[in-house]
Amino acid sequence: MRKLSILGSTGSIGKQTLEVVRKASGDFTIEALTCGSDIDTLFEQIKEFRPKVCSVVDPDKASELSGKLRDSGIKIEVLTGKEGNITCATLDSCDTVVGAIVGFAGLEPVYHAVLSGKDIALANKETLVAGGDVIMPLIREKGVMMLPIDSEHSAIWQCLKGERRDDLDRILITASGGPFRGKSRSDMERVTVEDALHHPTWNMGGKITIDSATMMNKGLEIIEAHHLYGIECDRIDVVVHPQSVIHSMIRLKDGSVLAQMGKPSMVLPIEVALYYPERGPSIVTEFDPFDAAMSCLTFEPCDTEVFRLVRLAYEAGKVGGLIPTVMNAANESAVRAFLAGRIGFLDIERTVFETVEKMSPSVSSISLTLESICQTDKEARFFADEIINGNIIK
Repeated sequence: MRKLSILGSTGSIGKQTLEVVRKASGDFTIEALTCGSDIDTLFEQIKEFRPKVCSVVDPDKASELSGKLRDSGIKIEVLTGKEGNITCATLDSCDTVVGAIVGFAGLEPVYHAVLSGKDIALANKETLVAGGDVIMPLIREKGVMMLPIDSEHSAIWQCLKGERRDDLDRILITASGGPFRGKSRSDMERVTVEDALHHPTWNMGGKITIDSATMMNKGLEIIEAHHLYGIECDRIDVVVHPQSVIHSMIRLKDGSVLAQMGKPSMVLPIEVALYYPERGPSIVTEFDPFDAAMSCLTFEPCDTEVFRLVRLAYEAGKVGGLIPTVMNAANESAVRAFLAGRIGFLDIERTVFETVEKMSPSVSSISLTLESICQTDKEARFFADEIINGNIIK
């Protein structure tokens, strides 16, 4: 029985992880739950799953939750801030930490969870994009498992089982293409927040949905795959596959291509990670190859002239060091500004490119540690915010 701490339990991945637990007939226990500020959802989760401890990043919301729990007669420790997340990630009673906090904020709790010997079921791309050079060696040193939840990386992981890594030729990461597949640069000058949040396939949170619209999510996945599977970025291809039936593929040195297929659902990759090395019960709708939606599968190259952040991610991944940290931080700042209506859609890209260009010389010689990664993240966010607030973007 796995004993879980779910970091980010009120988000899309956190909720679907709890759906797996709910349907798993006692195969898991919940030790800790955390959220940023959505205490209404967290309160309902606590009532159902009765964790030992919980944490809310917002201190005022944490105090409000404490009152709600006290009034309902539920006795549970409520922690707050970054320290609360770290405590939940390192509980003695927990053996597996589900990293579902969106963005760079997920890195430090995962780092400390690995330090304390926990297996990691990871949905958070940014943890490895910004900190992969620190996290992956620590995973190996501590002898713990990194279990990918992201559907693309779960697919790659499943395809690689039983294969020698020396036989791996290329990784083919599939992409739905997002809401702007086939659009031109001029089309995207007029994109609204509502347009960008209208994903054709997946139901995700705001930040991840915008990353899908810019295709930065594929850029992040390229760097993540580099760290997870020890493969150079230029041996990773992005394949646009609008039906989202094939979740990713690998090509072996003899030319064989292996693919993992299924209906678009995050429940299955979560279940695969949590039950590993076993296979759990069937809790998703069975795949029907004769379903009309499954009968025509198409593939297209990713247009990196239109979606230029994918090209930047390849470059950042090849350079390595702190450049991916800078790129990720600038993207988070720019996406936040776009969602707030402060900049246009293509200004996300412009902010990221300019931040990386300006900061690259100053970070190129800095040694990689958790501390230097966190400091660089702060500096890159400041620089990106200066671009946005100073009306430098035209």
